[in-house]
Amino acid sequence: MHHSRVLAGRHTFNTPIDIYHGRYLYSQGLGTVDPVFAHITDAIGFKRFSLRGKIKVNAQWQLITTVHNIIKVHRCGWSPT
Repeated sequence: MHHSRVLAGRHTFNTPIDIYHGRYLYSQGLGTVDPVFAHITDAIGFKRFSLRGKIKVNAQWQLITTVHNIIKVHRCGWSPT
């Protein structure tokens, strides 16, 4: 039997997803994160980190996500007000 853990009044990911509300929350998370990683790997072409070390990898990841966000803004047609 699977036991759920509660941390500071919130359920963690160890909560069983066979509960209707848990399945709903799980499905909402899947629909919002996967397109970002798919765009980064397929459209931008980023497959793996080329640097070593946590600080350098974090800087490279921030650069990749910044490029992703700039592409999104460009596609929507941002104009300063």
